[in-house]
Amino acid sequence: MKLSSQIKPISYLKAHAAEIVRNMSAKQEPLVITQNGEAKVVIQNIESYEQTLETMALLKILALGNQQIEAGKVQSAADVLNLLRKKEVLP
Repeated sequence: MKLSSQIKPISYLKAHAAEIVRNMSAKQEPLVITQNGEAKVVIQNIESYEQTLETMALLKILALGNQQIEAGKVQSAADVLNLLRKKEVLP
């Protein structure tokens, strides 16, 4: 994703807020708002934001899983299945 075409100054946001909101629902790309030449805010539609949150949650789960693997806190699938059968959770 190339953000350079999606960078606008804060004055553009002030002058075109309603148009930006209308266009955001159709776009998947975020809009970067600058103030004094520096990026300050990112605006994105709600679907894209929710997808970002879901992706971050999945990445955190993967990172935790990797930490558990590195710490040796894992069991083989066969061991887990045998344990569940002993507890009569599985046939």
